[in-house]
Amino acid sequence: MPINITMPALSPTMEEGNLAKWLVKEGDHVAPGDVIAEIETDKATMEVEAVDEGTVAKLVVPAGTEGVKVNAVIAILAGVGEDAGAAAKGGGDAAPAKAEAKPAEKGATPPTSRSVTPPSALPGISPTRGEISQSRTFASPLARRIAGEAGIDLSAIDGSGPHGRVVKADVEKAVAGGGAKAAPVGKAEGGAPAPAAAAPAAKPMSDDTVLKLFEEGSYDLLPHDGMRKTIAARLTESHQTVPAYFVSMDCEIDALLKLRAEINAAAPMMKGEKGEAPAYKLSVNDFVIKAMALALRDVPMANASWTSTARVRHKHSDIGVAVAIPDGLITPIIRKAEQKTLSVISNEMKDLAKRARDKKLKPVEYQGGTTAVSNLGMFGVSNFTSIINPPHASIVSIGAGVEKPVVKKGEIAIATVMTATFAFDHRVIDGALGAELAAAFQRHIEKPMGMLV
Repeated sequence: MPINITMPALSPTMEEGNLAKWLVKEGDHVAPGDVIAEIETDKATMEVEAVDEGTVAKLVVPAGTEGVKVNAVIAILAGVGEDAGAAAKGGGDAAPAKAEAKPAEKGATPPTSRSVTPPSALPGISPTRGEISQSRTFASPLARRIAGEAGIDLSAIDGSGPHGRVVKADVEKAVAGGGAKAAPVGKAEGGAPAPAAAAPAAKPMSDDTVLKLFEEGSYDLLPHDGMRKTIAARLTESHQTVPAYFVSMDCEIDALLKLRAEINAAAPMMKGEKGEAPAYKLSVNDFVIKAMALALRDVPMANASWTSTARVRHKHSDIGVAVAIPDGLITPIIRKAEQKTLSVISNEMKDLAKRARDKKLKPVEYQGGTTAVSNLGMFGVSNFTSIINPPHASIVSIGAGVEKPVVKKGEIAIATVMTATFAFDHRVIDGALGAELAAAFQRHIEKPMGMLV
């Protein structure tokens, strides 16, 4: 029977992707495990494999197509011994997820749907507790916000996303069709006044209005790619929903700089493709990553994430590190950083940063994490604040080390001072707890020898 190959979900939050390239053509024979296509998500390009054996009867979605929904049919495979022409005509009509099944016509062979599989599929990952909305309905944060503004009951909407998750398109469809409204504001049960509905968010300026402010021909339009759209959506949502506050801590880093120089000078030489090179070369940022990991170990209540029903306290320090890539930003994660040596963190970070710039990271390498580090010190920035990226409840922004006069034992001395500015989600980390974490970070930075044991 014909087998429908569908757009795979390469991560728990993926709703659509771009079909960048077909690596097979119609008439080709494929076996389980053969790489058949490249799919682009917002931040990575992933190879996908066939699950079944057969002949490619029809490529339904052309290469280069953008915005292909998860579970949409992208190709039809003829089973072993089956006529490819007949399979091409018989497949391709798979109903979308959660659609009501219709009886097949008499004598017809219904197509079987199969998803292609990413080689690095994420094992055991399901929608996070933070994605659970009202009445325990799985929904994206953006879908929840739109539903709240429109007064739509999410529990009455059938989700078309992965695992039945309600996504933006589902809510917009419900709004357009006059979907089930939430209970109106008025009297609650027992005669008590019901809570007032939140005022709708102000509408942003339209594209046409923006462009009319500038003289025609005085600008170029750079269409948003998937990464830019994701960055805009996630950080706008964070800014609107996370009650953040900020704590700054000055750290003297002269001892750190001296230790770093000694460790790098002692690095053994290793033979590589480009000749001999040091086995490692530590950066200040490597010490920052380790210090943040140890600070979270020392203050475990700050190593947490927010969900609507509970705080998620993490057992390890998984540190996301902001990496600038061409016209974008991605945050690969050093897992269990509190357990790793500085040289391991350094080499792992160099590898992740390189593959991030090549857009070759796997989703598991940049999704999740318990906190993040953003360092603009190399650009001479003295201090700045960053926006928290959920599920993180914190982020530390690192400025440049600058020589400043400081008072030590009643005398003025010169020290190299680095300002670390922390952003905390107040729902998870109260002020005193945030200050405790910042102090622990400062302690490790100023006494770096402790990071070696």
